[in-house]
Amino acid sequence: MAEAMYDYVIVGAGSAGCVLAARLSEDPDVSVLLLEAGPPDVNDNIHVPLGYLKLTGTEVDWGYSTAPEPHCNGRRITLPRGRVLGGSSSVNAMVYIRGNRRDYDDWGVSGWAWDDLFPYFLKAEDNERGASDWHAVGGPLPVSDQRSGNKITPAFVEAGVEAGLARNEDFNGAEQDGVGMYQVTQRGGMRASAAVAYLHPAMERPNLTVMPYMHVDRILFDGTRAVGVEASQLGQAQELRAQREVILCGGAYNSPKLLMLSGVGPAEHLTMREVEVLLDQPAVGENLSDHTAAYSVWTTPEPESLLLALEPAALEEFTATQTGPFASNLAESGGFARVGDGAEAPDVQIHVAPIQIVDEGTKDPEAHGVWVSPCLLTPSSRGSVRLASKDPTAKPIIRNAFYEDGADMTQMVDALRLVEEICAQPAFKPYCAERFTAPGGESDDDFRAHAAATTYEIYHPVGTCAIGSVVDADLRVNGLEALRVVDASVMPTVPRGNTNAPTIAIAERASDLIRGNPAPDGAAA
Repeated sequence: MAEAMYDYVIVGAGSAGCVLAARLSEDPDVSVLLLEAGPPDVNDNIHVPLGYLKLTGTEVDWGYSTAPEPHCNGRRITLPRGRVLGGSSSVNAMVYIRGNRRDYDDWGVSGWAWDDLFPYFLKAEDNERGASDWHAVGGPLPVSDQRSGNKITPAFVEAGVEAGLARNEDFNGAEQDGVGMYQVTQRGGMRASAAVAYLHPAMERPNLTVMPYMHVDRILFDGTRAVGVEASQLGQAQELRAQREVILCGGAYNSPKLLMLSGVGPAEHLTMREVEVLLDQPAVGENLSDHTAAYSVWTTPEPESLLLALEPAALEEFTATQTGPFASNLAESGGFARVGDGAEAPDVQIHVAPIQIVDEGTKDPEAHGVWVSPCLLTPSSRGSVRLASKDPTAKPIIRNAFYEDGADMTQMVDALRLVEEICAQPAFKPYCAERFTAPGGESDDDFRAHAAATTYEIYHPVGTCAIGSVVDADLRVNGLEALRVVDASVMPTVPRGNTNAPTIAIAERASDLIRGNPAPDGAAA
């Protein structure tokens, strides 16, 4: 079996893995190996923003789905995740949201409060609006305004104002509440994934090795010290050794899966799967949460939706100026609102896409339309990730347990009613001419049935290797040596907003922890 030695072995080239590979390899005296199960990010549909709609179910998608969800009519809900350089930042909707100060302060973990992370959001950022108290320029991650020119999504903003919500020009500024257009991780109308922003500029370094198509099967240990990984590439097994650390960046599904395959997890479960127990750690794979989301769809006679991408003029426009439908991130506008009694911060986020979604996106649009999706920012229900078998290629068993806590369904009904109110306002009514996917009536039961039929997870899974239970405040796996987890799985709870920017900030801070660097300047605003 082939064997090679590096200082750091990073498992997973997603948002966190790309950041770590770039930052750790800044030191020419260390060698860094980055492993990715999927291919290089060469598919054009990754880089043309609207193209990501064609990526689900392809070789760049892990192709996961939930176990049957009891409170969602027993449906198996699709869970697309990036399996490619850039990970899910190569297949996501590119929305740039940091979350709310309260999210991080409520974690109650030293070093991970808002004041600790805010400088790392700034360190990462290159915002085309320029530097301010809330934003920075010169970082690796481009943040840009929308370039699609669609009329439907700005109209939703006007309707939200008509419904009494605040207009918000910057969800990452002083206040999160209100409606507005989302900023996106794009540069010049092209996707700026973590691979584009961080990894590609670093790949010429002689001390950084990137291996795509490398499926990691398990972590190798000497006693309780991680010393490398066993992986397979094109059917050939290899041992890749880490002199300093193994760092898991597989995300909220794959990091706990790999820990369990390596004997770290709930002992009874591992024994049932015929995995030899190295460390009984019941919290691995528990505490899964995501932003529970549902949606409604309307059709419109106005020829304004992203169906215009089918017209030759749209491709001509994008080729010439990188604007128009192909520059759309789909979820162009939306907002943050409070529907719960006494909510101390937004508890609902809305995403609006100018397109008719048919059968959860499994069928082509039939007409021009609009999709409006509220999600719960602070869900109480918790799910889990478990092994299906000890076969490393088997997909994990993922249970979100949506609405297991009935308070979540009550909140979703309130969120869907807020969507109805906004979409009935004069500014948006022209685009909501006919209901296509909507509650069957006005009662709470009608809304609950609609939620059960349309609920999906909005691709923000966190919590399965949480700080304080699975890892310590330095992201080291408790009870083991030379092993860290750095990805969204370490977040104890899901922040109020899209999780890509927080994952990048966590990885930025983790790279300083690993290297022993001081935090960057940047007092929290």
